[in-house]
Amino acid sequence: MTADEQQPIACMLSGEARQDRRAWIATLVRDALRGSERDDLTLRLRFASEAVQRIQDMVRMEQACCSFLTFEMDERPQEIWLTIRAPEAARAAADALFAQFTASAGPLP
Repeated sequence: MTADEQQPIACMLSGEARQDRRAWIATLVRDALRGSERDDLTLRLRFASEAVQRIQDMVRMEQACCSFLTFEMDERPQEIWLTIRAPEAARAAADALFAQFTASAGPLP
């Protein structure tokens, strides 16, 4: 059995909790996202360095409810780079999954 088969491809949040999380992420994205790049099942985000605690909180919360996604955070002097990967089993949902991390940012450089 592969790792993709072991973890359900579903968010464990529902209803109001899911809406609250999406709103919280949207605020973080509006406040601190500097850029994004998508390559198939990988999303790379660049955040302002002053948002490091909020990004750590987001990663912790998202790992708890969407354990099928993998997160890698790289703290750099001027930015925080966050890479989010979806497994092949989540390909059909990848657009919707990744949209929550970029949709509220507006145009980015």
